[in-house]
Amino acid sequence: MAELIGISQEGLETALEIKENYKQKELVCVPGEKTRILIPEYLMNHDLNLHGMEDPLPLALMAVRDPEAPMALAAATRLSPVAPKSELITGVFAIMGETTRHPLVKQCVKLITENAFSPDAIAKVRRQTSRVIIKTREEYTLALRHNLHGLMDGAVAPRQFVHEFFELTEAGNMRNDIRKKLVLSLLLSDSIRPSIKFMMLENFQRMPKPVRMAIISAVLKAEPTRHIELIKEELRWILTQERISRQTH
Repeated sequence: MAELIGISQEGLETALEIKENYKQKELVCVPGEKTRILIPEYLMNHDLNLHGMEDPLPLALMAVRDPEAPMALAAATRLSPVAPKSELITGVFAIMGETTRHPLVKQCVKLITENAFSPDAIAKVRRQTSRVIIKTREEYTLALRHNLHGLMDGAVAPRQFVHEFFELTEAGNMRNDIRKKLVLSLLLSDSIRPSIKFMMLENFQRMPKPVRMAIISAVLKAEPTRHIELIKEELRWILTQERISRQTH
């Protein structure tokens, strides 16, 4: 019966997990992949099976509650083609448009419903969403660059720089390979003070595990200098603590 109206047990469980992520202020991951951060492009790719996230409830929840407009808009866009399949999903889509915190999602819902869920309206929203995702990511990248310049010029305090670095990379849904490259460049740079590097490592757990492991591997292989050796020692300590934590849980 649930499958007939477009809501499955898996979808309900996924929605509850996402709700808990928002409550704990954690990033949403791809279902079943705890180390793979969900980015708007995944939601826009209909060839990618997102399992429980394909259901209307988790998509509507993201469209309403995700703090970042590109992610919310991508969720609404993915939901739009299936919204007219049942009265329940149509109702969920309408409520989503009324309760979302994002004006862009409201506009998306209004455009699609006013055009009776026509393929042309849905395609138009998809194009607009893709442009928003690209533009927003460019803005976050520019903000990161300005943040680094401010640090080097002395206009931004080190702790503020580190705080904004992690805020911007998380809010911008930055790809893991780019995040790894940025953090590595900071940790291995001769221009960045060791104290700033240690502040970066204080926030190390905020990065997905594959990114952390790739960074650790690259730093441990780096040419030794006095500063790099200190960073290597700190990373070895972090690895030891993670190993102890796994053994005790």
